[in-house]
Amino acid sequence: MLQAELVLDIKATLGEGPCWDEDSQKLIWVDIEGCTVNHFDPSTGMNASTHVGKRVGAAVQRDQGGLILALDDGFYAFDPDSGELVHLHDPEPGVQTNRFNDGKCDPSGRFWAGSMVLKGRKERAALYRMDPDGSLHIMETGVTISNGLEFDEARGLMYYIDSVTKQIARYDYDGESGEIRNKTAAFSVADQPGVPDGMTIDDEGMLWVAFFNGGKVVRFAPDSGAVLEEVAVASLKVTSCTFGGRDYHELYITTARADEGQHEPHSGGLFKVRLPVSGVKSYRFKG
Repeated sequence: MLQAELVLDIKATLGEGPCWDEDSQKLIWVDIEGCTVNHFDPSTGMNASTHVGKRVGAAVQRDQGGLILALDDGFYAFDPDSGELVHLHDPEPGVQTNRFNDGKCDPSGRFWAGSMVLKGRKERAALYRMDPDGSLHIMETGVTISNGLEFDEARGLMYYIDSVTKQIARYDYDGESGEIRNKTAAFSVADQPGVPDGMTIDDEGMLWVAFFNGGKVVRFAPDSGAVLEEVAVASLKVTSCTFGGRDYHELYITTARADEGQHEPHSGGLFKVRLPVSGVKSYRFKG
């Protein structure tokens, strides 16, 4: 088993949503409960944090500058320099029992993000897609905790996690239209400790899945569900991961702070492990 190294001991309440900025060579990540968007510079070890006033589940770069955010009540355009927030969509108006969670862009520059149920009846959340023209589309319903998603462009597939199902779902994915169909269970992770959370994919088409309350990231072969590699993290609540670095051989891992009474001095930190395999880049929103 590989061991991830601590690169930022920031003690985030709920670190999430890492994506790599190829231009600046910095990692963008969020602290959901801390309501912050962060830029971490591995070359200096410095982290710049901006409070956005609401819980933030995901942040992605935008072609025309700035970021697209998934906040409590929907999608926003955000200018980190001025702090300006522009509300673009509220996909679930009037729903107080959900908040938005994980999200990322597909290879064609569409922004995908899902909601999660905070209280009340399960399966009332959903997965949404915002296209570069600003149009909004409901892509999946009956969700409880929308989490990791990833695209295998070469094979025309999308993978998706609703954490409570403890399985990785697979769809046929049309990169030209953004449509998904033929949902099936790619494989189950019920035998793993914790629940599946964020996810990324490497250049060999293998999936790297973070396990919340599992203390690790696991590399799976998606066709069989076979475990190929494990990365131990010095924090039980591992939330997500993404590839970065100049050669995309570095896997950055976000975590959440430990519960009171748990002895995890580095929980909520940002971790990294260098791998022999490279991974896909973080895509930008094309709108």
